Amino acid sequence: MDYPQFSSESVCAGHPDKVCDQISDAILDACLTIDPKARVGVETLATTNKLVLAGEITVNGKIDFEKIAREKITQLDYLDPILGFTNKSDIEIYIHQQSRDIAIGVDDGGAGDQGMMFGYACNETPELMPLPITMAHSLCRKMDELQQIHHWMRPDGKSQVTVNYKNNKPVSIERVVLAKPIDYKNVPVDYFDFFYENVVTPILQKYNFEIKKENVILNGTGRWEIGGPASDTGVTGRKIVVDTYGGMGRIGGGCFSGKDTTKVDRSAAYAARYIAKNIVAAGLADRCEVQLAYAIGTVLPVGKAIETFGTSKSEQKVIEDFAWNLLELSAAGINSALNLRVPIYQQTARYGHFGNPDYPWEKII
Repeated sequence: MDYPQFSSESVCAGHPDKVCDQISDAILDACLTIDPKARVGVETLATTNKLVLAGEITVNGKIDFEKIAREKITQLDYLDPILGFTNKSDIEIYIHQQSRDIAIGVDDGGAGDQGMMFGYACNETPELMPLPITMAHSLCRKMDELQQIHHWMRPDGKSQVTVNYKNNKPVSIERVVLAKPIDYKNVPVDYFDFFYENVVTPILQKYNFEIKKENVILNGTGRWEIGGPASDTGVTGRKIVVDTYGGMGRIGGGCFSGKDTTKVDRSAAYAARYIAKNIVAAGLADRCEVQLAYAIGTVLPVGKAIETFGTSKSEQKVIEDFAWNLLELSAAGINSALNLRVPIYQQTARYGHFGNPDYPWEKII
């Protein structure tokens, strides 16, 4: 009998969209370092030998945008001209002052935009995250770690994990898909075995699973030599499913990276995760999704809801009373309670924004 399945993907730090996310968030961190009240909305685009920065910033100080971008590109190992995108590529900058119309609402403590945000948690992993996305992130992180040692591996890459479920619990791994650019002139002959033994096996064992070699796919077309922005143009905010719950939990309409946390796209999504995670951690439900909705300039949510998918262990009113007393859900209240106005964001722009215990929205009361 076949089990129901669920698949999630992640991407390596050198993926073109993640290059852009990390540069946007590196700029945000630089602004918050010199001005905790900075307002930032920065987009990045990367393509063949070209990087474009655009957006709005209000900051009390000067920021060297080009230097930040080149340092991040260097950190991501884009150094070889054969890649068609390096730390020497041309950079264009179109960054200006934040809109006064937006600032009016934010200055009075209101939300910087309308929108809905979701937070999700479940008891499938110690991180209280869905297993497919957690495992996919771990596979990409492992490939990136090995890339720093084995230079026949090049920046960029992806992973995908398909999990078999029975009675809503993960019971086995159906398939693992990996993609990583390779310098085939210098690659070991047994590179498939290398990935199976050094990437797939240790990550699956961490979560008490295993998989046969025939259920692992590496570079599905048979060959991948050049990745990065020269092969696939990157844009900030295009990996919001990777950034969140791998498709298992719903997501709002806005991305996170490049935005300061006066913008509820980011801060309220973190708050919703914090609430959902604490509901599951408290044993009130096995699975939980929290929705918050805002209007620009309004202080508190115009809508909020909790869904436990039939897994609740307490009455809905008990769960709601617990949840809505965890945080004051204005943008200012979230920022204060979770201490968000600090430069911690470029690390969130790879391997997902949720599940890392170092992030303040991941704390359990």
